[in-house]
Parts: sequence; structure tokens; C-alpha cells
Amino acid sequence: MDKKYFGTDGIRGKVGEGPITAEFILKLGWAVGRVLAKEGGGKVLIGKDTRISGYMFESALQAGLSAAGVDILLLGPMPTPAIAYLTRTLHAQAGIVISASHNPFYDNGVKFFSSSGNKLSDEVEFAIEAELEKEFTTVDSAKLGKAERVDDAAGRYIEFCKSTIPSLMEFKGLKIVVDAAHGATYHVAPSVFRELGAEVIEMGVEPDGLNINEGCGATSPESLQKMVVSSNSDLGVALDGDGDRLILVDAKGEVVDGDEILYIIAQARTDNKKEIGTVVGTYMSNLGLEHALSSRSIPFKRVPVGDRHIMEMLKREGWVLGGESSGHIICLDRTSTGDGIVSALQVIADMMKKGRSLHQLKSGMTKYPQCLVNVKMKKRMDITSSKPVQEAVKQAEIQLADTGRILLRLSGTEPLVRVMVEGKNADQVKQVAHDIADVVSDVMEA
Repeated sequence: MDKKYFGTDGIRGKVGEGPITAEFILKLGWAVGRVLAKEGGGKVLIGKDTRISGYMFESALQAGLSAAGVDILLLGPMPTPAIAYLTRTLHAQAGIVISASHNPFYDNGVKFFSSSGNKLSDEVEFAIEAELEKEFTTVDSAKLGKAERVDDAAGRYIEFCKSTIPSLMEFKGLKIVVDAAHGATYHVAPSVFRELGAEVIEMGVEPDGLNINEGCGATSPESLQKMVVSSNSDLGVALDGDGDRLILVDAKGEVVDGDEILYIIAQARTDNKKEIGTVVGTYMSNLGLEHALSSRSIPFKRVPVGDRHIMEMLKREGWVLGGESSGHIICLDRTSTGDGIVSALQVIADMMKKGRSLHQLKSGMTKYPQCLVNVKMKKRMDITSSKPVQEAVKQAEIQLADTGRILLRLSGTEPLVRVMVEGKNADQVKQVAHDIADVVSDVMEA
């Protein structure tokens, strides 16, 4: 049975359009509170990123939870992985994040963590949706939930991040540019690296509610690339609006994406004789990652796109490392969810231990040229069942022969069809991707 509201990463959409309205979020808070009350009750954490609508939805969630008789701890602007961590350490029954991650400010969403700092199970999400269908009620006044603010949330999370690398390690001598995307890490990310001894140049740390992810951060690292080179820095760290995505920039100004970051962390763990099992990527992971890991006798497995699928595979098999090209990196030997700051620390710790630059660490992996074209959809449809699209893909596969691959998929968070083509010849890959995208666009127009 499909869910009515929950997608691959919580509930997300454009502010003011269903379901991302104050009215719905109020009832969502109430429904979550009702489900939690049936499981024994307990306090719930609420954190958010820096987009302007976060104030409205924070108040709505708080009111809904209180009406269901659940106590609330308000964290204010905090990274998504920080909320997962604090949910565990503060022994909350659940954590709620108000964020649309890398999306523009006019989008927002709500996602949840269980008491263990993991995403909610399908069963709990179905239970919440069942409550949403019921009439809104309020508990007796004496049983209403109370709310209080957690003043030391940022400090707690900063100390946790630092604890994920060797205790005596310092970053003295490193110059790092940190781009917080005007998002939830603006007040914590620079402090983490500075407290470890690095010289830090800050970017994207002046949120105004409207500029989150705008021309900055992990989704737009161009300004960071220029700053790293012009400031003669050792590397750049780019996070997204809620801090769970990471892109790095080396001293030459070259982008180091999620595949390369995952490779660096995996080889660092094996160099340190750590048992990591199989590394998990997605169907979008570069073929170069698979080949680089294979050369080090590290097994690799692909799953559908989305960190939820990666997490499910890691937990089921008892493995610890996984990630996406976009920069969602999961290190279950360090934390319970994808964490941009923690992932960056793992890479920099390897740089310091080996005395090598970021550019040198990534050199063990050669990426295949890859082209991703996003085609906007007017309405959601299964584009892969279209005969013209199938024929276009078939002809492209003949053209690429055994030197490449093609992937079409619907975005789980945006109204887009993603056309990805990968192969040895960059010009050919680009041409094939755009040819298929044109067919997809024509089919949707028709």
C-alpha cells in the first residue's frame, strides 16, 4: 500500500500548497503525538533549518504535539544529523526536522527520527497517516504537552562531531574554507574545524530566511572553488541547507564529490585495518568508484537512489559505509545517519594522518564521464513505460556498447525526471543524455 503523504525523505513540498500548509502541519504534529502516546509517550525534539517558513511550521508542530499531550524540546536552527544525535542522547522518543534540505527557500518539509536516531519505520509512518484521517481533538488541559528550549544544543553537537576523529588529532596548519549554504550549520560547522586548530574562512553563514542554498553550498560549489584557490587554502567544505550533504573542493579548486569522498573514507578504514564489509552506493554511483574499490579488494553493492535505501542495506547486512554521488555519506561506525560535518572530518583526519593532500587522496579513483539532465514534469508519470523513450534508450545502449550505462528515474523530492548517462567518451555521453532528455520532454509535452 502506498503512503499518501510520506515520500522517500519525510513530507516535502512548496510552502502554502498541500500538504505543506500550517493547517496540515498542525494536524501532523497532533497525529505524531497520538502515535507516540500509544507507545508510551515521552518528549519530542523539534529542530529546523534557516528558511523563513520554519518559524510558522515550528509553532504549528508544537501546538499539535501539545494538543496530543506530548512534551516538546525546541532546538532552533540545527543540522539534521545533529537532531538525530540529540534525539538519542537526550533520550527523546522522537526527533522532528523542519527542512527541505537542498531545495530553495520556498520549499519546506518535515522528517522524523526515532529514539535511536534512525528514520521512522514504514509501520510508524502508516500509523501517523491513519491518525491524520481522524478528527482533531485536544487532551484535557491538565495533560497538555509543555515546551522548553534547549540552550546548549549547538555545543553538544560540536563536541560530538570532534569526538568522531582521534582525540589527540589536530588540524593545525590547515586552511579550510567552510561554506554552510546559509543553512542550519552556519553556527556550528566553522566552530568544529576552528576548535580542532584549523584556520577557517567562512562562507554562507549569514542566513536571512530566503538565501538558503542560493548559489552556495553543496549544490552550487562554484564560489567555494574560487575562494579555495584565491585564498590558497588546503581545501573547501560545502554543506547543504540541513547539513547532511557534503561536497569537498581540493587545493586545485577541483570538486571532490560523494563518490570520491566515499572512496577516500573506505580506503582509510581499510588502511587502518577496520572491518567495513561491503560499501553501498546507488545506481547513480560512478563506475569509477566501483572499479577503484575493487582494486583494493573492497566489495561494492548498488541500491536504488536515496539514503533510505542505503541505510536499509547497511543495517540489514551489518555494514558501515555507504553514500551517494550527491554527497550523502553514511558512516555507521561514527553516527546513526548521514552527516556532512562528520564525513568531512573523516577525510581531513586521513589527510593529516598520511600527510597527503585531498587531491592526492582522491587520485586512486578515476571517474567515468557522467552527464545528468533533469527534465521538469508537469505531472508525475512513469516515463520509462513510454515506447518512444524505450526506443531512445535502446538505440543509445547500442551506441554506447559495453562502455557505458543509462539510468532514468523519477526524483523522490522534486517534480523531475533524471536522465543519467555514463561512459568513457565525455562528448558521446553528453550527446546521448541530451538526446534521451529531448525525447522524455517531448513525451511529457504530448
